[in-house]
Amino acid sequence: MAASPQSPPQIATAQPGATFDRLRRHLSRGVALTAESMGNGAVEASAAGASITLSDRRTALDFGSYSVALLGHRHPGVVEAVHRQLATMPTSTRALANPVTAEAAATLVDYFGGALPKVHFGLNGSDAVEAAVKLARLATGRDRVLAVRGGYHGTSLGALALTHHPGLRAGLRGCVSQTVHLDPFEPAAVMDEIARGPVAALVFEPVQGENGALPLPTDVLHRWALDARAHGAFVIADEIQSGLRRCGERSVALAEGLPVDAVLTGGPLGGGVMPLSAVVCTEVLYRPLGADPLLHTTTFGGHPLSCAALPAALDAIEGLAEHGRSLADGLANGLRGLHDLHPRMLSGFRGRGLLWSIGFTAPHMAGEVMVRLADAGLLVSPCLSDPRSVRLLPPLTTTHAELDQALGVLDSALTDVARCGTF
Repeated sequence: MAASPQSPPQIATAQPGATFDRLRRHLSRGVALTAESMGNGAVEASAAGASITLSDRRTALDFGSYSVALLGHRHPGVVEAVHRQLATMPTSTRALANPVTAEAAATLVDYFGGALPKVHFGLNGSDAVEAAVKLARLATGRDRVLAVRGGYHGTSLGALALTHHPGLRAGLRGCVSQTVHLDPFEPAAVMDEIARGPVAALVFEPVQGENGALPLPTDVLHRWALDARAHGAFVIADEIQSGLRRCGERSVALAEGLPVDAVLTGGPLGGGVMPLSAVVCTEVLYRPLGADPLLHTTTFGGHPLSCAALPAALDAIEGLAEHGRSLADGLANGLRGLHDLHPRMLSGFRGRGLLWSIGFTAPHMAGEVMVRLADAGLLVSPCLSDPRSVRLLPPLTTTHAELDQALGVLDSALTDVARCGTF
């Protein structure tokens, strides 16, 4: 069964107009315009479980949040663990050993079965990507990195080199890594690139979240990994969006027997309460940091508040794993039914576990449906690399009644768009 969410706190006084004005003046007019449209003039005020409460007292189911809210919002076990740490030592001297950080690392290694014994902590996905690629380049003495078309690994300058979306690199003459993007359906792609010169690392997402929740072919990934390793390149699985039971497994790559040197994890690693990411890797890949621990540092890497959340988050995720499998079946069946009901609007659906996308027959429809869904009480995520699709990312804490509610809202939104004849 899904964990019962905490009771929502009393909503603090919200001033939507002031919020949007500050966004326009100090952040971005585009951000303000989008948020005002999605919230119909309201702002988010509080959250518990899979539900968001807005400043105008409306509620919405959160099936978005970019894979972060896997445990929903304010999971009681995670909040309690963070509160305990906050009351004792919220930050670290960095000169002395912090037992909370050490425990978090050991817990994460054990969680992935012990084959990857080393951990480097960051705060977000880009932190993990940049650290892993930096280690691979230093350990091999090579510059070139192989990534995958349609992949997304972040937008900081180093991670951006691996992200395939050309629009995100517009105006930038180059990025830090020399990267080649492979055709995900070409088994010989890695060997073809190795023939052109040495490679430091192969980086891939087992399920490409921003590319319309596209699961990459396991047989292709297996051959790629074997070819890369045979020629001295490291194999790095970016599971920042797809791991930690989001797609059913603790690690999709490890569960499918892929010979990887690192698994990158983040998003829900801090339980949806604290920012946290990690590189979990082999001794060989970690060797440059083992030789010089100051070679790659981040001020808040291994932050005690974030690391206190990790064991509680993993415990909660495992406790909900069976419920998640049942939800995943219900979601897949529901999307299949919606596709049958709206064949002219929907080009298809795809995904794995609790990471799915629905594709539309026209690009403008994705945005239009997202706004209609938000107005009707369902938040979903766009797909940066696939503008024809939107993603559904229900938390593990979602009840079957909430899932049915979300599918009903989606059906109504699609019916309304079809009635308007905008496809």
